[in-house]
Amino acid sequence: MNPSNVVDHLVWFSLRSMDHGNRPKGFTRAGDETSCHLYVANCGPTVGISFDAIKTAFKTFGLVTGVQPADASGTRVIVSYSEENAAREALKAWNGRSCPDFSGRVLHIRYSVRRSPCKVSDSIPISLEAFELGVPGLRLMHDFISDEEEQELLAAVDSRPWKKLAKRRVQHYGYEFNYDTRNVDAKQFLGKLPTFVSRILEKVATFPDLSEDDRVNVDQLTVNEYPPGVGLSPHVDTHSAFDGPIFSLSLAGPCIMELRKYSQATWVPPREGSKQMEKDGIDCTSNSIRRAIFLPSRSMLLLSGEARYAWHHYIPHRKVDIVDSNKIKRGSRRVSFTFRKVRRGPCRCEFKEYCDSQRGNSEYVK
Repeated sequence: MNPSNVVDHLVWFSLRSMDHGNRPKGFTRAGDETSCHLYVANCGPTVGISFDAIKTAFKTFGLVTGVQPADASGTRVIVSYSEENAAREALKAWNGRSCPDFSGRVLHIRYSVRRSPCKVSDSIPISLEAFELGVPGLRLMHDFISDEEEQELLAAVDSRPWKKLAKRRVQHYGYEFNYDTRNVDAKQFLGKLPTFVSRILEKVATFPDLSEDDRVNVDQLTVNEYPPGVGLSPHVDTHSAFDGPIFSLSLAGPCIMELRKYSQATWVPPREGSKQMEKDGIDCTSNSIRRAIFLPSRSMLLLSGEARYAWHHYIPHRKVDIVDSNKIKRGSRRVSFTFRKVRRGPCRCEFKEYCDSQRGNSEYVK
């Protein structure tokens, strides 16, 4: 289990009797409140039970909307249902009893609730769902792929050569992104996207509630590998380089992504690696709206419309995230698959103040 998968510390608390006086303020004891989320102990990857297997077993009682690690142990999970009565039936049937689906393993189950709100050290609330941010065009789908698919994708890219940048490694497919010009050469076609992402492309094409403008055939893939302490400087993907939405799949570990919208596009993000960026841009945010979202492993993020063209997205450069005074250590690596459509011709979007095609200023984008 990746130690950075500490969702419990981020947003969950088990509703159980606390005998040592350390129950966090604002939460109730078991029996005072029910929930559609269950804290389940004695099952997980460490004991040979995958998240997919857990989801399959618990869907006996109703629609399971997600299974996430509850802490870094790999033996405790959060199972989320669409309805509370399903969670109630599962707790009643399996709490303190052997589970036939897990070779008779005895489960220990309690109700669980989300902490609200979670905050990072500089008081930006962290959301688990995209709709909570109020950023038009931003969507997040949890469990977009299975555990097995995640491992297959990681094995596929690890068997291929990486290109080393200053702080991270990358692979490009379809077209290569030029970090000096912050653009792509549409005439330099590298070939079709690799077959190991064929299933992902099929699922992207059926992403829920896509508008007609967002239904594009992506033809460019950038794979990024981030070591501990390395993030991503604030940027908007270059308007003149890419057309339509951007899809980003998180693998091998979660992260917190911050989104910023600057008033009148007045602030120009520093180039990656600058001293200003090492301070995470703290001195440059007074004229911006800031939002933050937790991106779990195997989730797919969609940036479209305003979220794609007008909001800078940013992953802070640090090894530890501070959340509700808890230190969450990042894992040994995080890998992202970013799918885009190469633009042919200038951008004519409605966000002119952020658009390099319409302003003639590529410093506003990356």
